[in-house]
Amino acid sequence: MTEQPAPDVSSLSFEQARDELARVVAELEQGAPTLEHSLALWERGEALAARCEEWLLGAKRRLDAARTQAETAAEENV
Repeated sequence: MTEQPAPDVSSLSFEQARDELARVVAELEQGAPTLEHSLALWERGEALAARCEEWLLGAKRRLDAARTQAETAAEENV
């Protein structure tokens, strides 16, 4: 059975990145067979964590913008 290459991290949704990150962490906790494999997992995990953070920061910016817009609208109606 041939393993398919992992998808590019930048193309993953938040949920996909989070789920893969959980799998990577579980595999690291079990112990990889070689140091090289452990390093590859670590690097993939770092990239996945960064992708998750990118999604979360984007969501926070959108919420902040919506909150500001709602506050401005409320002030104009006073």
